[in-house]
Amino acid sequence: MSDTSLIAIFVSMALINNFILAKFLGLCPFFGVSKNLKNALSMGIAVLFVMLLASLGTWIIYDLILEPRGLEYMKIIVYILVIATLVQIVEMTIKRTNITLYNALGIYLPLITTNCAVLGVAFWNTQESYNLAQSLISALGAGIGFTLVIVIMSGIRERLELSNIPKPFKGFPIAFLIATMLGLSFLGFGGMV
Repeated sequence: MSDTSLIAIFVSMALINNFILAKFLGLCPFFGVSKNLKNALSMGIAVLFVMLLASLGTWIIYDLILEPRGLEYMKIIVYILVIATLVQIVEMTIKRTNITLYNALGIYLPLITTNCAVLGVAFWNTQESYNLAQSLISALGAGIGFTLVIVIMSGIRERLELSNIPKPFKGFPIAFLIATMLGLSFLGFGGMV
């Protein structure tokens, strides 16, 4: 495995196959938390952390337990259990260390459990038959891509709050238009790898 293949996996997951803009996964926290830059960054870091740990845990369980015993069909249940456990740990940690952030993230923090982007990374790694290093780089790229997009979106939405937008476009309509334009701009990264 060369460094170039790891870089290609990272760039692919962060920019080209971005889970929000290319795969349309993780849209609930993307639209829900992207109103405030600080909260968006915190959510991105929490998702990145869960993606990394989930990829580590699911790779170990799948490659060392399920696959050798012919239990591949159990991966959905196992992946969801691993992710739910990790999210509970992250949620308890944030609640104990930063109650303001915990309250600001609200319902979107436990929704990381059902965030399809986290589950999507685990399935992507299994589908691509990535080894442990490739799985972790894939998760790192996906998490940074998620964080990058949610932070960009929150910066734009904060700026739009100060703008004179026609009433029918305020709120989610303008957010959907901005997300569309971000998706189109990220299409330009398709020729990189």
